[in-house]
Amino acid sequence: MTTLPTDPAEKPVTENNPKTPADPQHHKEEIKFLSGPQTRGFELRLAIDIFLEFIRGFRKLHFVGPCVTVFGSARFKEDHPYYMLTREVGQKLAREGFTVMTGAGPGIMEAANRGAKDVGGRSVGANIYLPHEQKENDYLDTVVTFKHFFIRKTMLIKYSYAFIAMPGGFGTFDEIFETLTLIQTGKINDFPMVLIGVDFWRPLMEGVIRDRLLKEATISPKDIDLLFVTDSPDEAVAYIKHMALERFGLTYGPVMKKSWWLWE
Repeated sequence: MTTLPTDPAEKPVTENNPKTPADPQHHKEEIKFLSGPQTRGFELRLAIDIFLEFIRGFRKLHFVGPCVTVFGSARFKEDHPYYMLTREVGQKLAREGFTVMTGAGPGIMEAANRGAKDVGGRSVGANIYLPHEQKENDYLDTVVTFKHFFIRKTMLIKYSYAFIAMPGGFGTFDEIFETLTLIQTGKINDFPMVLIGVDFWRPLMEGVIRDRLLKEATISPKDIDLLFVTDSPDEAVAYIKHMALERFGLTYGPVMKKSWWLWE
């Protein structure tokens, strides 16, 4: 495994590196919104807020690509093998010219962003307001914080050529299967979905996908090919480079120019 450099000094809390506060008022409003029909005024106001949040995300992330999004648990500490493995993944993605994109939080997300910064690569994050306060990690060039999970997930998918899932919990599984559903149904190109951690993903691949979903014909045999499972960061990044760049004929640029008349 690649030797990792020492940790840089922690960034100060500044206007360019804010620590995201919790938003209890929004949390209450979202619970209300998801609890059935509300007044027309409340739902109109929330719909406008959702629209504006999408626009803010589009403006902030328009120039960050080409990205590879890394999913994974926020709970792993920096001495955990999965954290160290993810940091290596971030390094290798950045060396290939990809921007590393994550959910901006700690754990796996921090490790991927940190790996990109280790080698001078670009690192971006789509953070989320949570009642228990998720702070963005210290290894982000660009970060935007969202109120709604579905907007955040749209951004994590919209700007990426490929997706890597490290071990994680409910949120990681949600991100994996939503992305796979979009690929399976043709809503996005069948960009690579790589699962790193063979032992961790074996029960899902063998017990659920092959022995249950495929056996019951709720998926087709070709759907299994949407997933690539490996333990090797080198193998994962080589697969992504082949699939996203060579198979689809995608390139890294030209770099889009900012427009003064859009205040960019």
